[in-house]
Amino acid sequence: MPADLAVIGLGHLGLPLAQAAVAAGIPTLGYKTGPEAGSLTAAELRRMLSGGFRTAAGPAELGRVRTAVICAPTPRGADGTLDLSQVEAAARTLAARLRPHTTVILESPVQPGTTEEFLRPLLEEGSGLQAGRDFHLAYSPSRVDPGNRDFTPANTPKVIGGLTPACTESAAAFYSRLTDKVVRARGPREAETVQLLETNFRHVNIALVNEMAVLCHDLGVDLWDVIRCAETKPFGFQAFRPGPGVGGHATPQDLRGHTGHALRMVELAQQVNNHMPQYVIQRAATLLNEHGKSARGARVLLLGVTYKPDLADQQGSPAQEIAIRLMELGASVSYHDPHVPSWSVLDRPVPRADSLYEAAADADLTILLQQHRTYDLQGLSVKAQLLLDTRGATPTGAAHRL
Repeated sequence: MPADLAVIGLGHLGLPLAQAAVAAGIPTLGYKTGPEAGSLTAAELRRMLSGGFRTAAGPAELGRVRTAVICAPTPRGADGTLDLSQVEAAARTLAARLRPHTTVILESPVQPGTTEEFLRPLLEEGSGLQAGRDFHLAYSPSRVDPGNRDFTPANTPKVIGGLTPACTESAAAFYSRLTDKVVRARGPREAETVQLLETNFRHVNIALVNEMAVLCHDLGVDLWDVIRCAETKPFGFQAFRPGPGVGGHATPQDLRGHTGHALRMVELAQQVNNHMPQYVIQRAATLLNEHGKSARGARVLLLGVTYKPDLADQQGSPAQEIAIRLMELGASVSYHDPHVPSWSVLDRPVPRADSLYEAAADADLTILLQQHRTYDLQGLSVKAQLLLDTRGATPTGAAHRL
């Protein structure tokens, strides 16, 4: 069966899109751009294959689809800017096979202007076709929230900004097959900036509540009780919760290297959030000292090393930095995570606890970094010699909270 859709990039953005397309009955072709972080269970893969999904045998197959969506990752480079090398490689591969009347959509996180100033020339030069005349070109910010069972691609509105009104409508016609609601932006730049705003909104608000966590600890105030009460306000407030750091694939962007000036609030939020792993270490060392122990030689058990509960994804997880800092202090670090069978830090394997309760009882300090559903936190709080809860997940008074 010929594919209607090509998803280029099968990582954390592309796989959910491909799954949604297959669920909507769209024959879908997957094309890898490199070693990618997305993963499927065996059951999910079987469902996709039976629903019309297949991986491309070669790039020539990209020339036989009506819609191509580029979902290549754009990691942050050493200079802090987004690395577009995989987007470029995907664009060049597609351009050499691009046919007239194809709809090309970019979903990768990018700076405003990338679709028009970076992607468009690559596609036009490689294909000899003109965007907006010979093929449709649009941007749509990805709104993937891994593990969220309430909001799926089907009930999450999709924003689309096309190079021309016809480009927007062509992309809207595609996405309307996947989602209940399509929102049309004025153009690609507006759609790209939607992604920027949504990502920065999350990071800024997490930074605010992380600062509140430090303040409330100093004041002797239970921040989690404060948040519980504050979120009863039906307007003007959205609850965010503190943690040991901000994980995930979407990174905040302050545009310093793109426009010459920074979004100062985003820059400050990055500083606050980047400090949280060190704050966890400070609290850990203080707790050990208060109980007559030193961080040097202490046995520390880390619980949950993924960036999100009940998922195996470790992208951006603060657990890595926390483990490194503990090791630098001379602590003996082990971990437990039901979703991570093995874990390395600085290319050295970290011992995995087989028996959770025995490990917690044996450790001088247990630090809850992620509250996976399988953890019996009441039981852990009884077994652990000393428990630092960075997620506010334990019953009140059962542990030391961040």
